[in-house]
Parts: sequence; structure tokens; C-alpha cells
Amino acid sequence: MKKIGIVMGSDSDLPVVEKAINTLKEFDVPFEVHILSAHRTPEGVKEFTSKARDNYFGAIIAAAGKAAHLAGAIAANTTLPVIGIPIKSSTLDGLDALLSTVQMPSGIPVATVAIDGAENAALLALQMLAINDLDLAEKLEERRRKAAEKILAKNEEILEQYK
Repeated sequence: MKKIGIVMGSDSDLPVVEKAINTLKEFDVPFEVHILSAHRTPEGVKEFTSKARDNYFGAIIAAAGKAAHLAGAIAANTTLPVIGIPIKSSTLDGLDALLSTVQMPSGIPVATVAIDGAENAALLALQMLAINDLDLAEKLEERRRKAAEKILAKNEEILEQYK
């Protein structure tokens, strides 16, 4: 099975990124976590990214706040799918990170999840791997079934409460 790369621009992003890490652990999918900065370690970003396919990565999740150019810098150096997580880390409540992550030039796509949407970033990366992995696809479907069952149970509770 291919692994997922998780790159964050700073260790201050870890509390958000841990939601992606925990989701990947839940599915027993291999992953690596790195701290690399598009601005402070651009050569490190380029080295990691340019070797990612050869190192058996299937997708890369990039989390960054403020200027948030990390996902774009990664996407510029690979044709692997890149998923950006804008991190709420400035006085603009993450809107700056969202706009920096989502506004990529034509030809360099970055899939972007919600501000602090690490769990969805992991799920999207898993869905990408599941294109060629039926066991993983079944695990994802089971997770959705369980989520639906929880909602239906809560619906029954609320119906009973407000009869």
C-alpha cells in the first residue's frame, strides 16, 4: 500500500494535523509526518516532494497557516495529489490561509479542505488510495455507515424527546 505524506509548515500546526494522523492510524495506512517550510526550508520542501513518488507516496497533505504557500510549493514539484489544509493561525481567522491554499494557478492543482479540516484531508487522501484498493474502499464505506447509524440513532432520540 502506498503511504501518505503529511507536511506542516510549523510544529504549531500539530494540534490540527493530529486529526489527520489519527484518521490515518484508524485505517492502518502508512504515513510520514514532516515539518518543512515553503519559505524557511524551500530546498527541503523541493527535495522531499521531488522524491515522493519514488519513496512510494500516493498523496501528500500539506498544512500551513498565514501565507500558506506550502501546498502550492509542494504541488509545483510533483504530480502526486496534494491536499491543502489551511490552518487558522492569524488575526484573519484562517481566511488568509484558505485563500492562499485554494487560489492556485492553472496547471498546479491543490485540493483544499476547510480551515483546520485535517480529518477530511486524511479521508480524501484515503479515498484517493482506495481507487485501487478495494479493502480500503470497504473500510471507508463502513466508516460512513457507522456515521449514518449514529445520526439516525440521535434522530430517534430527538423524536422521542419532542413527541
